[in-house]
Amino acid sequence: MDVHPFLLWIEAEEWPAGQWTPADDVTDVIVTLPDGSRWVGSCCAFAHLDTLRRNCAESGENLGGRYLWASDLVLVEDTSRATLESVVRDLLARDELRTAFSEVEDEAA
Repeated sequence: MDVHPFLLWIEAEEWPAGQWTPADDVTDVIVTLPDGSRWVGSCCAFAHLDTLRRNCAESGENLGGRYLWASDLVLVEDTSRATLESVVRDLLARDELRTAFSEVEDEAA
């Protein structure tokens, strides 16, 4: 039995076939905990940082790639389901999920 059960939605799994490169990509994720709370974050593969910098250098954004920022960003080895599940399990075990991700506010409230 999993000590910290959760459901994991990975945005990249919704993308068209061939669009997701787990070793060099970034994807949003939503973690749903047993209490019904939902937590959102972005997971970025280490290799994707260079891709982002190159894209910004070409577009001129972020001072031509001299900086990058994102809220609720977790850097990961890759964005595969196996890796992301491991990361979430570790964050839960260390009681850090609520620090690393933001709670999804109930739109009905």
